[in-house]
Amino acid sequence: MPKAKGKTRRQKFGYSVNRKRLNRNARRKAAPRIECSHIRHAWDHAKSVRQNLAEMGLAVDPNRAVPLRKRKVKAMEVDIEERPKELVRKPYVLNDLEAEASLPEKKGNTLSRDLIDYVRYMVENHGEDYKRKMEVE
Repeated sequence: MPKAKGKTRRQKFGYSVNRKRLNRNARRKAAPRIECSHIRHAWDHAKSVRQNLAEMGLAVDPNRAVPLRKRKVKAMEVDIEERPKELVRKPYVLNDLEAEASLPEKKGNTLSRDLIDYVRYMVENHGEDYKRKMEVE
């Protein structure tokens, strides 16, 4: 099928477009949204996931963060060398997460205010007589 007339114009280079900003914004939009607000505000888009979490004091891989030690041969105390701890540059993220986790959990198994008022009204009027309500309706 032939093309529509006047639609075959050659591509022109857009000199007014900032390509660096365009690519950066496209990368940010393509990245998934971080649900945790503390982590999201401290996130640096120029760094990798591992670097970001290490700066916050969090681990990417829990198996490497807390390795299981094999107990086949007891090593001498001199042989055991501790790994150097990674520098935590953003400890406030970890502190905020710990504070949020230590808050008491909100109870979600309560009844609505309207239902509580209705039950109170029925108990005040009819007491423990359950059949009375059925006869009224």
